[in-house]
Amino acid sequence: MNESMMIYLFGGLCFLAVVGVGLAMTGSGGGAAAKRAREIGRGEQKSTKRRGGDADVQKRSRQTQQMLDQLRKEGKQRQSSLIPKDTASLISQAGLDLPVSAFWIICAISGLAGAVLVFLSGAGVTGASVRGIFIPGPFIMIAAGIAGFFGLPRWVLGMLAKMRAKKMTNQFADAIDVIVRGVKSGLPLTECLRIIAKESPAPLGEEFETLTDNIAMGTSVERSLQKFYQRVPLPEVNFFVIVLTIQAKSGGNLSEALGNLSNIIRSRKMMREKIKAMSSEAKASAMIIASLPFAVGGMVYATTPEYISELWLTSTGHMILAGAAGLMFTGIMVMRRMINFEI
Repeated sequence: MNESMMIYLFGGLCFLAVVGVGLAMTGSGGGAAAKRAREIGRGEQKSTKRRGGDADVQKRSRQTQQMLDQLRKEGKQRQSSLIPKDTASLISQAGLDLPVSAFWIICAISGLAGAVLVFLSGAGVTGASVRGIFIPGPFIMIAAGIAGFFGLPRWVLGMLAKMRAKKMTNQFADAIDVIVRGVKSGLPLTECLRIIAKESPAPLGEEFETLTDNIAMGTSVERSLQKFYQRVPLPEVNFFVIVLTIQAKSGGNLSEALGNLSNIIRSRKMMREKIKAMSSEAKASAMIIASLPFAVGGMVYATTPEYISELWLTSTGHMILAGAAGLMFTGIMVMRRMINFEI
C-alpha cells in the first residue's frame, strides 16, 4: 500500500471517529427533544385556556392607561390655568417690589436707549444692506426700539425669576422637614408655617409669611395654598399644595406624607445636580464652539484689519455675516436643546 492510500485511509478513520463521538454525545437528545415538544404542546393548550383572561387583563390595562393619560392632561390644564401670565405676577415672581407702571417706564427707557445707540452707530442714518436688500435707517431704529422695549426688560425679569425660583427650590426641602418635626411634636400646621416664615431666609420666608398672613385673615387653607402656588409656580410647591389639600379633605398621617415628599424633593435635586454634572462637558464644548468665531475674528482683525474689514464694508460681507449669524444661532439653539434636561 502506497503512502497516498495510507493518508486517505487515516483521514476516513478520523472522520468516522468524529461522527461516532457526535452521535454518542447527541444520541440522548431525541428523548429530550420529544419531551420539550410535549411541554410546548401542553403550554399552547394552557395558553388557549388563558387567552380569554389575558384579553381581559389587556383591556383593563388599556383602560387604566387611558385614565392616567386623562388625569395627566387635566393636571397640565389645571396647572396652566392656575399660573398667571400678567406683568404684575411676573414682577412678583421675580421678587421685585415694583409697580407695573414703573416697569413700563423702564421698558420705554430701554427702547429709547436702543434706538439712540443705533442712531449713534450710524446705521440709523445711512441704513444697512442685508443680502442685497437695503434697509433704511429709521426702520432699523424702530426695530431696535421695539427690541429694547419688549425684549430686554422681559429677559431680565425672567432671569431674576429663575434665580429666585432656584433659591426657593434649594430651601424647600428643609422647610418641609420643619413641618414634619413640628407635626410629630404636636404643633398645629399653622404654627409650623409661622416658624418657617420667621426662621427661613428670603425668599422662602417671605412667601410663607404671606401664606400665614392670608390664613390669619380668614382665607381658607386650600385657597391660601392655591395663591401660594400662583406666586411661586414650582413643581415642588405644587406637590406640597396637593399633599396638604388631600390631607385636609381626607385626613391621614401628615408627617409621613410630608416626609415622603421631602425625600422626593431631595431626590429630584440630586438628579438635577447629576444631570448638570453629566452635561457640563457638552456645555463647555458649546461655549468653546460659540466663542471660536469671535476669537478668530479678533485675532485676524488685530493682525490684518484690512483683510477682515471687507465683511462689514461690502454688501457681500454683509450677506456672509448674516448667514454666519443665522447658522451660529441655529447651532447654539440645537446644542442648548440637546443639553437642557427638565425633571
